[in-house]
Amino acid sequence: MRSVRFRDPAGSTRRGELDEDGVVRFGDSRYDLSSVDVLPPATPDKLVCIGRNYADHAAERGEDVPDRPLLFLKPPNTLAGHGDTVTLPAGKETIEHEAELGVVIGEQCRNVDAAEAMNVVEGFTCVNDISNRDDQRRETNWVRGKAFDGAAPIGPVVASPEHVPEDAAIRLRVNGEVRQDSTRDHLIFSVPQLIEEITAYMTLEPGDVISTGTPEGVGPLEDGDLVEIEIEGIGTLEHGVRQP
Repeated sequence: MRSVRFRDPAGSTRRGELDEDGVVRFGDSRYDLSSVDVLPPATPDKLVCIGRNYADHAAERGEDVPDRPLLFLKPPNTLAGHGDTVTLPAGKETIEHEAELGVVIGEQCRNVDAAEAMNVVEGFTCVNDISNRDDQRRETNWVRGKAFDGAAPIGPVVASPEHVPEDAAIRLRVNGEVRQDSTRDHLIFSVPQLIEEITAYMTLEPGDVISTGTPEGVGPLEDGDLVEIEIEGIGTLEHGVRQP
């Protein structure tokens, strides 16, 4: 199943299912995708993000692969949805895209063993961990670099785990040009390992999202760009970019 949150033509927020024809189903009602507003498919209290979880991305940044998952947080103000236009911070020289597999948590959990970790997963989604490198380079907590408004477009759906292959392809295009092209099985730390590590330190709530890290090919975003993140079994997240 591919679960989608949307605002229907009457202005009501609904949760339905997106089929292969791009039609949203809610009860007996069916909506063409162009007739609804697609919302972020989860409403997390927090997004837990993973740095340098692909060896090729660590290499392109000239950094070492960490010996344990590198964790940082994005708050709810960073959320943006499918079809949104993200306004980037003004006056910055380098703001980059990062295509990532997002893990949506389905139940409150703490101290989860890796062997049981998939039991707390509702499904997977697409995430763009947009990064303001100008400020990220200057700070250690990455608030300016990672936590600005709209810095985490997610969506368009939450796909059930069985629909997303262990080697699912992950691609990002900017204005139709492929910039990132990798697979889920190149993660250094797997989804179960990440859940075990994170829940050793904090409680995850239903709807929380783990953004699992980005492969090589990160690059700059500019005013007017159209970004597409496509993950096998999930679909394609699209959003625009505006820079004042």
